[in-house]
Amino acid sequence: MSSPDLHRVLLHPLHQTGLDYMVTGAVAAIAYGEPRMTNDVDLVVRLGPGDAETLILAFASPEYYVPPLEVIEEERRRPRYGHFNIIHRDTALRADIYVVGDDPLHEWAMARRRRASIGGDAVWFAPLEYVIVRKLEYFQQSGSDRHLRDIVGMLRLSS
Repeated sequence: MSSPDLHRVLLHPLHQTGLDYMVTGAVAAIAYGEPRMTNDVDLVVRLGPGDAETLILAFASPEYYVPPLEVIEEERRRPRYGHFNIIHRDTALRADIYVVGDDPLHEWAMARRRRASIGGDAVWFAPLEYVIVRKLEYFQQSGSDRHLRDIVGMLRLSS
């Protein structure tokens, strides 16, 4: 993991809610592969009716920017591509929250997520295969070699 603060300020409060989630993106690529810098964490979260309030309460302190309830609810109701951010104001660390919706790859990965320990706390990670597939999609969209480097690092270290 790139920074213990990322865990403390973003993953720990989410894990405490009991909501189903998984870490993906750069933080998962780091966990499965080689270290690199990142100041955000990509999270896929299952949000049902009423769960937006649970999420807001978990990050209720003035330390966080959390979108208004109406925004989170609107993103939660999207069948695909629901997305919003939570930002820790003092550090500018950010959680990019992607809502499971009806995306079959999200569902597949949530059923196969893996539990790991960071700083003594349990954290749920997306399976390696999911992270690789999403990194390939992001490479196709952005053309950024960073995604290919992450994939190479994951394949090199995760047999």
